[in-house]
Order: sequence, then structure tokens, then C-alpha cells
Amino acid sequence: MNSKLELLTPANSQLILIDHQPQMAFGVQSIDRQVLKNNTVALAKSAKIFGIPTTITTVETESFSGQTYPELLDVFPDAPLLERTSMNSWDDRKVRDALAANGRKKIVVSGLWTEVCNLSFALSAMADTDYEIYMVSDASGGTSKEAHDMAMMRMVQVGVIPVTWQQVMLEWQRDWGKRDTYDAVMNVVREHSGAYGMGVDYAYTMVHKVASRSSHAGQTLAPVAA
Repeated sequence: MNSKLELLTPANSQLILIDHQPQMAFGVQSIDRQVLKNNTVALAKSAKIFGIPTTITTVETESFSGQTYPELLDVFPDAPLLERTSMNSWDDRKVRDALAANGRKKIVVSGLWTEVCNLSFALSAMADTDYEIYMVSDASGGTSKEAHDMAMMRMVQVGVIPVTWQQVMLEWQRDWGKRDTYDAVMNVVREHSGAYGMGVDYAYTMVHKVASRSSHAGQTLAPVAA
């Protein structure tokens, strides 16, 4: 069986967040930077809900790139930040060892910039191992739309799988009957999913008659499907 036909699950995937630092974000022109941060934080929150092993890498923090987004550090306050000098995270032994220790072959990737750090990591990881790379297009950014798009196309041509953050979260959830993660997923949707989140708020208040966000905690509500 082609392993790429397997859906992402909390048991078979891991996440790497590459260089989500302010100086790297300053150069992004392919997506609105606030949207990019929103999507990246939503992806991180989703990973935490499902217990996805998460690796965070940084590059030249003190000399150039600045500190990792505080919103990401709030999600993973105890995660080590794997500092390096190479543009390619795969060149760093710490990163390779961290990924190997997680024991998951499907690597979900979100990073800056798409055409440099993401591309080089993806191609190198696939060349050296049997890892499968799932590139989160809307939680990554390039120095121009063309740079991002061409990098995504180049990666897809060699087998990288393009995804979006919400697609990944809902693939991890898969079944609305999974009540242990349902409420947390709905909270991410309401906070980060724009029109979909507004629709969930409407359903809660108008259909389920929940007065406010805080008051629905602990209640069993009918699923509001994607």
C-alpha cells in the first residue's frame, strides 16, 4: 500500500516549526503576515490538542532573526528551541536527532521561508530517509508569492504533500464522535478559522442556545461539522 494514502493521525505524524521569528516574517510577501501568524499558532494549538510531537527550530536568533513568536512559546512553553546557523534545518544534528526520537514518518512542516528553509529541509529529509513531508502552505511564507508558489511546485514534483493548517487539524480529529478532543478543536476553530468559526459561534448561540463561549464548557453539544 502507498503510505501516502494513509490519513494523518495523532499516532503517525509529527510537526516541525521552522524559524517563526520576526526578522524572517518581515521578509514574507506571499501572505498577509498576521494571517500567517494566525495560521501558524492555530496549527501549533492543534498539535498540542492531539499530543503531536513538535520540534521548534530557530536560526541566528541573537544576530539576525529575533525571538520565536511569543504566541508559539505560549503553546509550547517547555519546548527546547533548536538553534542553528544553517538555512537548512536538516544540516543540524540536533534537529535530525529530535525528529528521529519521535519515531513518526509523516512530518508536518510549517516554516519561513518556503523557498529556502522549508524547501531545503524537505528535499534533504526525503533524500536521506523515508520520511514523508506534509508542507503546510498557509502556515508558511515566501519572499514573494511567486517564490512561495514555485517552491511549493518544486516540492510537490518530488513527492512533498501540500496541505493547509485546518485540513491537518480536521484530519487529526477525523470523527466528531471523538469527544475528548472535540471541544478543544472547536475552540481553535472559533478563535482562528474566520467564517467557519463565526458559523460555529452562530450554531452554538442560535441552535444550541449557549449564552456565551465560557458557558458551553462541559456541555455535550451536537457536532458542528466542517
